[in-house]
Amino acid sequence: MRMVRWMCGVKLKDILPSKELRERLGIDDIALILQQNRLHWYGHVLRKDDDDWVKKCMVYEVEGPRPRGETKEDLERGCSRGLSST
Repeated sequence: MRMVRWMCGVKLKDILPSKELRERLGIDDIALILQQNRLHWYGHVLRKDDDDWVKKCMVYEVEGPRPRGETKEDLERGCSRGLSST
């Protein structure tokens, strides 16, 4: 956003929303661009052969005593986020 402000000739003190500055230049939000690129890559992976190593990573399971992610109980208690259980 620093470069966008510089291109528009706007100082930080001017307090203009980033969205307005991006609209002036006709550029998209970086989060949207990253999401589009991830979906583009995901499409490539889905079209690959089933024996390709990249596609095999989609179904890769990690062995061990603890499953990936949080359990339902953890989410309900909020213990993984350090929240109190009150």
